Amino acid sequence: MSQGSTLVQQKVDQAVEILREQDVDLWITLVRETMLTSDPCLELVAGTYSAWTGAFLISASGERVAIVGRFDVPAVAQIGAYEVVGYDESVRPALRETVERLAPRTIALNYSESDPAADGLTHGLWLVLQETLADTPYADRFVSSEEIVNAVRGRKAPAEIERIHSAVRETEEIFELVTASLRPGLREREIAELVHAEVARRGLVHAWGAEHCPAVNAGPEKDVGHASPGDLQTRRGELLHIDFGVTREGYASDLQRVWYFLDDGEEAAPADVVQAWNALWAAMDAGAAKLRPGAVGWEVDAAARETLAAAGYPAPKYALGHQLGRSAHDGGTVLAPRWDRYGAAPFGRVEEGNVFTLEFGTAVPGRGYIGLEEDLIVTADGIEWLSTPQRELWLVS
Repeated sequence: MSQGSTLVQQKVDQAVEILREQDVDLWITLVRETMLTSDPCLELVAGTYSAWTGAFLISASGERVAIVGRFDVPAVAQIGAYEVVGYDESVRPALRETVERLAPRTIALNYSESDPAADGLTHGLWLVLQETLADTPYADRFVSSEEIVNAVRGRKAPAEIERIHSAVRETEEIFELVTASLRPGLREREIAELVHAEVARRGLVHAWGAEHCPAVNAGPEKDVGHASPGDLQTRRGELLHIDFGVTREGYASDLQRVWYFLDDGEEAAPADVVQAWNALWAAMDAGAAKLRPGAVGWEVDAAARETLAAAGYPAPKYALGHQLGRSAHDGGTVLAPRWDRYGAAPFGRVEEGNVFTLEFGTAVPGRGYIGLEEDLIVTADGIEWLSTPQRELWLVS
């Protein structure tokens, strides 16, 4: 049995316990032609492709049933996590029969107003499900799986943590290679090409779109965001900022690192850069101090935001942290302000085993952008860094 199958089995076992904990009888992940439109939960509960319509049912009773097309049966059976039911003409009869046999009081489906990781059910499949269960009492028993997905995705198993940690180590090693290659006059795209070559050499995958992974920001002229590296050059007296992550064995890292290019006659970074650096780390540490099981997402963010504002710097227009796992942005509780665009995510509670990023940044006029980002896991009484925090600004002479 492959490591991937073992991990799926662990997550499905975990899902059964979470259904019982949340008093939900049945969770259905309904998918089709997943090479085109995949549900974010499919990798968690199946770890395989579905060509025809497939229904993955996990019951609080402990039953796990996968209803899939004939040619998808072998791959799903190989996982070893489900009783597999194959069909030829239609998924509907077996799906209806299974739901009626399980007789759930509540059926969780993957839709959510706030969490993209729990919003994979398409409108078309929603209609299919309603039609399939028409004239049964179960068509009116649907609830969102948001809290289930948050827990299953967020409570990382030991194997998941090790994979994230491995991705972090790979990323840090690539940053070391970048450091050794830096000099004034390098273009952003040249630095990105170095990173791309190393990602390919190591057999890794970019943690997000390769066109802006890494994001490379040289000097004060760059409008920092999700933009591709360009022709701006590294220069003495200015900053270089890189946002980068990789995916290794299906799990991602997400880190930011910063360098200062010493000007003629300088032996250390100037006061304006050091002041901003220290203020950002004070804010990050304030957030980290609040980050523990039971903490509310927005309260963790507020601690960092208030600390940075007290030092005289503007609050960033993004969250202090997001969950990390199969994706660089892994859904669930977000360490974010109570803004409409984050929906209910900032009101979620942190759990032991959650893996988060912590990230904050600010522009230094005439110098460039300082962006800090580290990866960590929430423990029973606080946090443990998965990355090696960049506590000191890296200097290029």
